[in-house]
Amino acid sequence: MNRLPILDLKRSYSGIEDEIHAAIERVLSSQAFILGPEVLAFEEHVESYLGGDRVPLGGDRHLRAIGCASGSDALLLALMALDIAPGDEIVTTPYSFFATAACIARLRGVPVFADIAPDTFNIDPDAAAARFTPRTRAFLPVHLFGQTAPLEKILPLCRERNVAVVEDAAQSFGAWRDVGDGIKRAGAMCLNDGVTAIGCFSFFPTKNLGGFGDGGMVVTADGAIAQAVAKLRVHGAGAATPYFHDDVGLNSRLDALQAAVLSVKLRHLEEWNAERRVIADRYRIMFASIFGDEELIKQPAEAQGNFHIYHQYVVRVRGGRRDELMNKLEERGISTRVYYPLPLHLQPCFAGLGYKKGDFPEAERLSEEALALPIFPGITGDEQRCLVEAAAEILGI
Repeated sequence: MNRLPILDLKRSYSGIEDEIHAAIERVLSSQAFILGPEVLAFEEHVESYLGGDRVPLGGDRHLRAIGCASGSDALLLALMALDIAPGDEIVTTPYSFFATAACIARLRGVPVFADIAPDTFNIDPDAAAARFTPRTRAFLPVHLFGQTAPLEKILPLCRERNVAVVEDAAQSFGAWRDVGDGIKRAGAMCLNDGVTAIGCFSFFPTKNLGGFGDGGMVVTADGAIAQAVAKLRVHGAGAATPYFHDDVGLNSRLDALQAAVLSVKLRHLEEWNAERRVIADRYRIMFASIFGDEELIKQPAEAQGNFHIYHQYVVRVRGGRRDELMNKLEERGISTRVYYPLPLHLQPCFAGLGYKKGDFPEAERLSEEALALPIFPGITGDEQRCLVEAAAEILGI
């Protein structure tokens, strides 16, 4: 077997190369590179995809998608639109990419962490609810690795306390959850639930829906929030009054080239996500076949009602052997990754918050066991089998 990378974008690109070239040529011919018609068309496509043309929101409310420069900016813009002030508390997970908590700290808010569920790796809603205080302004769950968190379990408390919900859906574009009365897509799960709701996406190239550079998006059905984000992404200036600034915003505009590429990719996203689910099933079958009842490697769980899109396929390697397995697989030309080696509450930059080792044992345990295996459209069953067989040999199964 040739070297197996953790991700190979070339395999999916080969099937859409002509479409991508046509989209880029269209932008080059227009010579319109910042925001403009391409970005507007992509925003409208996302609004439709997330259900904005199918979900009755009532009154003048409708889903708005606002493109921005990155997923990190999307989170920051969302909190800025909520007017998060120094000392405001935002309840979130300690097990996520750094940007989840960094956007809070950037506004001098206070990240208040709650432990995760050990099966799905998402924030535990009961643990999160216990962390709410009178100073809680927002709840910021992460739909980690492509699987939605069960937000319906904490929404009553958010309504009661007037706490906004900001979904970090950076890893889950296309994931959804059946909550009993309908399908809720990641990033737009709280449209009709009586709370201020905002979804944030990343289009970093490695994402299931990834561009050819950085890109992000904020979605909301709250007109005031949408208007604020649209202004904040252009330095706080309104489109009708350029060079007049109501707020101090950011330079966080989505490029037309990225929007054109993403529009092409969005047409193929359902097919690619379905393939990722097939790849995940192959891993499960192969591990069960080769490892039997041995639980040295534990497969990821898909919660009931969830449609997991497997942005990452993360197993737990028990017995303190995660790093050994990762290093020896790498020696054989098989790449894996650790997401994430140090939980957010133990990051040096957050030492001032007063957290210590042992505060969130599930997140800390996962940081020592989690190992992401290669998963991407185009990976073959033979490549997966080579990985599983190599893992069995290394671990002595």
